[in-house]
Amino acid sequence: MAAAIGALVLASVLWGTTGTSATFLTGGVSPLAIGATTMTLGGALLFATSARSSLAVVRDRSHRGWLLAAAAGMVVYPLTFYAAMDLAGVAMGNVVSLGSGPLFAALLEWRVDRQRLTLRWMLSTAVALVGVALLVGGGHGAGSVVDPATVPLGVLLGLAAGAGYALFTYSAGVIVRAGHGGRATMGAAFGLAAVPLSVVMLVTAAPLVATVANAGIAVYLAVGPMFLAYVLFARSLRELRSSTVTVVTLLEPLVATLLAVAVVGERLEAAGWMGLALILVGVTVLSTARHPRQMA
Repeated sequence: MAAAIGALVLASVLWGTTGTSATFLTGGVSPLAIGATTMTLGGALLFATSARSSLAVVRDRSHRGWLLAAAAGMVVYPLTFYAAMDLAGVAMGNVVSLGSGPLFAALLEWRVDRQRLTLRWMLSTAVALVGVALLVGGGHGAGSVVDPATVPLGVLLGLAAGAGYALFTYSAGVIVRAGHGGRATMGAAFGLAAVPLSVVMLVTAAPLVATVANAGIAVYLAVGPMFLAYVLFARSLRELRSSTVTVVTLLEPLVATLLAVAVVGERLEAAGWMGLALILVGVTVLSTARHPRQMA
């Protein structure tokens, strides 16, 4: 268990470096190019290193709909995630995207599995939504590198990223519970997602290869936070409960926020820090809750 937690901590730290790493790209690289390129390259690596078992998932017609849903979630997630960080800042983009994921996942469980939305879920969701409102209303302070006018759209895109990630997580969970391995399922879903994202990459990614520095950052984002982090994530899923996984991965927005302030130069008002704290509290309370009973 200690090794599994260590793997998950390392994965979370790698994920937390994505936004800050992307800020060092030059030459007008768009967030669409970053998201499409990292997912295409990382997804291709995930598929290639587990090709046989991933192909078995693709060929399983009984869960093909869930596989397509998981892939769709992974198409939406990187495009909106990087756009959210570009418009709302690294700290806000990370926290809103990751903090809203468990909330959307609970809604999927309520709608598809008919699991009750408990009072604990409602309270934790309310706390998180208050946090989002504080972020939008007064997050960035004077001297911050983020334009306050772009924050509301960035937060909306962060919510879209959270919804996409929740769709991937829920759909992949259905496939894993049906008997397929976690790494095989991720390889299949990420590999399928890489197909449409490769088109976006071809259209938008020219500035990424314009300089050696840009290309190096793109390779790091694809190999580190995408490929290696998800291999470590799959490793942890074999030994840890989902509630433990969700709480440990909250290290990602914490790392992202600290790097955004220390390296990028983002500055948050008191309302922004309070909003971040409320989102993390709400998600932590939700993640440690026991699964509700199904409705009759």
